[in-house]
Amino acid sequence: MTTPAFRAAGLVHVYREAEVDVAALRGIDLTVPSGQRVALLGPSGSGKSTLLSIAAGLMRPSAGTVTVGDQDLGTAGRRDLERLRRDVLGLMLQGTDVNLIGHESAHANVAWSVRGIAGRDTSLGGRVLAAGGVPDDDRPVAELSVSHRQTAALAVALAPRPRLLLADEPTSRLDGRARDVLLDLLVEETAREDIAVLLVTHDERVARRMERMVHLRDGRVGEEDSGSGRRAVVAADGSVPIPQHLRADWPTGSLVTVEPDGAGGLRVRHAHDGDQPAVDVPGDRPADRPDDGPANRPANRPADRPDDGRAP
Repeated sequence: MTTPAFRAAGLVHVYREAEVDVAALRGIDLTVPSGQRVALLGPSGSGKSTLLSIAAGLMRPSAGTVTVGDQDLGTAGRRDLERLRRDVLGLMLQGTDVNLIGHESAHANVAWSVRGIAGRDTSLGGRVLAAGGVPDDDRPVAELSVSHRQTAALAVALAPRPRLLLADEPTSRLDGRARDVLLDLLVEETAREDIAVLLVTHDERVARRMERMVHLRDGRVGEEDSGSGRRAVVAADGSVPIPQHLRADWPTGSLVTVEPDGAGGLRVRHAHDGDQPAVDVPGDRPADRPDDGPANRPANRPADRPDDGRAP
């Protein structure tokens, strides 16, 4: 079996703010196979950038396991992380300034990104620069347009031919035309080189250029869309989140019954009102779909017990 480009299992991340522990990620299960493009969506504070930072080895998980290729990031030392960023990861962080050496030209930046890496050259990076119309001169990247700087940042991230590209809001400062040009380059070159992508965005137009769209909510995977519509994701503990557009009718603390529908699926009903419309849960969900999402609580759980808005 091919090793996934990225895998998180039971991933939890807690940080300290104003002397209070805050859970940014609460049990993420997500697998990105080699060569697949995945978009992470969700409102601000849902955990998208935290997940990407952990995947890049910039933050440590509080619990659970996270692997990039065959490297466990929870136990990785400094040299392990240096090797990972040199040989496996391509980083395109939010904002061009952190991705580029401002006083160097675009081509010099690409050359720096492959310096000292055996068997790597600048051809892929140069191809991205040319396709994106970045000037082929000695002009510092700090003097280039925003769209050309973003293209240069993509070229730098892809030039070493990483196995996994991590991109945080790569098109957030671009207009529609420049956004589409950059996305065309990203999709074409990562497909050509069989590079997996984990991309954070607020823009569903950007996300739809990826092969999967994973929606985070409150630090969990809630729904996923692989081209056939948004579907709830069954978690490793068997729980299923209530879709956001139905939450008004299924408020926090609701008691429900879950039972087979006789056709390979499940029926979910309000426990206190058998006449309420049922929610049918398909029974043919692909077995390899990432297992993550808010947990259901049992129907006999006390209604006044604190929870987080998840269906029982």
